[in-house]
Amino acid sequence: MSLGKKLLWGSLGWVLGGPIGGILGYTAASLYNNEARSGSYNSYFSGNATVYPKTKPGDFMVSMLVLFASVMKADKQLLKSELDFVKQFLKNQFHTNDVQDFMVLFKDILNQDYHLRDVCRQIQRSMDHPSRLELVHVLFGLSQADGHIHPEEIKIIHTIARYMNVSENDFISIQAMFVRDSESDYKILEVSSDATDEEVKKAYRKMANKYHPDKVSHLGEELQKLAEEKFKSVNDAYQAIKKQRGK
Repeated sequence: MSLGKKLLWGSLGWVLGGPIGGILGYTAASLYNNEARSGSYNSYFSGNATVYPKTKPGDFMVSMLVLFASVMKADKQLLKSELDFVKQFLKNQFHTNDVQDFMVLFKDILNQDYHLRDVCRQIQRSMDHPSRLELVHVLFGLSQADGHIHPEEIKIIHTIARYMNVSENDFISIQAMFVRDSESDYKILEVSSDATDEEVKKAYRKMANKYHPDKVSHLGEELQKLAEEKFKSVNDAYQAIKKQRGK
């Protein structure tokens, strides 16, 4: 078994059961040799859900791939730039140039029909809130891979966020990091543009805590680094507001 396979399948927990486990089943079996498929893995892929209390890096990555597929299909076209984004994302996470097995898995997911709501509900029940926020952030990054965020992609990410029990304010905050307008900095901080300086400062501290990279340290170093982008967006928004107000 390649290093990539060991890293992926060895880091999976709750995604091996439930709706996501059903999506994984066929392709996962084809990627394993007969010896590796024996034992405990068979029980996972047979549909016997085992919910793990802590999200593992592999749980996040597989959830990301399943949701990526939904976003990529939202605008009725699959772009090379989006596939390249996925490939690079996997390379960064697993520290290997051999991502062929992961891309086989992803392309199989793209060809499957599944109930998005069921998938998101499984994620909502099993994944901690900071990790779900990072999922939404990553999905916007994917949708921007071609330099433009299609309205249908925003719509499907919004649907995913709602299904995962991500609040409307949190969705708007993350969206504002990618879709800019005159109110974006305030939206990122989840505060009104007519808020007092003290209220803005309080909102900044709250959001800095919410989006702190340490909140997703359990997902691994690379994903924690990615989460730093949200944290930086909060800092940048606060600095922009202070500059605008002459502070």
